[in-house]
Amino acid sequence: MDKLNNQIVIDRLQEQFGEQVRVVAEPHGLLTVATEAASILDVLAFVKDDAALRFNYLTDITAVHYPNEERDFCVVYHVHNLLQNLRLRIKVFISGPTPAIPSATPLWNGANWMERETYDFFGVVFEGHPDLRRILNMDELEVFPMRKEYPLEDPNRVDKKDFYFGR
Repeated sequence: MDKLNNQIVIDRLQEQFGEQVRVVAEPHGLLTVATEAASILDVLAFVKDDAALRFNYLTDITAVHYPNEERDFCVVYHVHNLLQNLRLRIKVFISGPTPAIPSATPLWNGANWMERETYDFFGVVFEGHPDLRRILNMDELEVFPMRKEYPLEDPNRVDKKDFYFGR
């Protein structure tokens, strides 16, 4: 068996999905691809079960909020081939006041808590999740703290005024 590398991963994904999977970047050797929410479960199942790829370890699921973009949320999956020590990042850009994406729990039981954390902090709804509720924040919290919807600092703070610093 040849040593698995990013080009083999790209070729296998292109063979299977064609234009549904796009190569985004390869920072520091970490291949990053993007797909759509409708095909994420097919892509995850393929990279997990394909005999050549075998990305069978789900390392992390998280999200990023890009408030000035058309599709303002990015759900990010990190998977790892433990046999050949190769990692893959898969991004899915979604939008809306209540962004939604299919749950990866049918593929990995461990996705349960990762998706709950992502929901808790970003408000991303994982459709089909067996128990989607807050995991770290209070149930009464009505906001999602990692969204960039609020000013970074209170404009009324007086300890940041120039005259305190001799300016």
